[in-house]
Amino acid sequence: MRQTAPPLRLINRHRRLLAVLLAATATWCVTLAVHPPPTTAILAAAHDLKSGPLTATDLTVIHLPDHAVPDGALRPGTPLTGRVLAAPLRRGEPLTDLRLLGPTLVDTYGPGMRATPVRLHDPGAATLVHPGDVIDVIGTTTQWEDTPTPPTPTVIPSLTVIALPAPNPDQPTDSGPLIVLATTPDQATRLAHAATTARLSIALHGRTP
Repeated sequence: MRQTAPPLRLINRHRRLLAVLLAATATWCVTLAVHPPPTTAILAAAHDLKSGPLTATDLTVIHLPDHAVPDGALRPGTPLTGRVLAAPLRRGEPLTDLRLLGPTLVDTYGPGMRATPVRLHDPGAATLVHPGDVIDVIGTTTQWEDTPTPPTPTVIPSLTVIALPAPNPDQPTDSGPLIVLATTPDQATRLAHAATTARLSIALHGRTP
């Protein structure tokens, strides 16, 4: 008499249990189809966005399962036109409070910090940095030809870039790019004073592994 193969004997022995499990799985799938998990409507990028002011067409509404909604996600109806996006967003990426220039973003750098705009002399300097980079702000003064050039002083070292606002079309063509830095109130005052007496440039720090 031919014997049943061991795997078949195991299946025959537990066929009732397998039937129950398959029925439960089918019921679960039907439940998900009829009653999908709850979702939350949030705002996301309607297309690839650069840092800079937001417009009404830059954002769209998406629905994510509740467990997948990131902390600080902004909801439909939040007034955002004109708010400054601190870093680029990919199409479909959720918009959170830390993506926007404002008190919430600045607070992540420590209590009492300020978002300080600095205009650079070199138009190409801002293309070298990204939000999160650490830089030194350097000041240079114009010298006459017969006057020795003094060493270039570092105005403030080790400042973090918060945002790179897009150029304003109404801005004079001879003005340099604007960057926004996280500073203390004292550092903000020193930068404002340096901007009236020197041309500001930057030096990038290397990224630590």
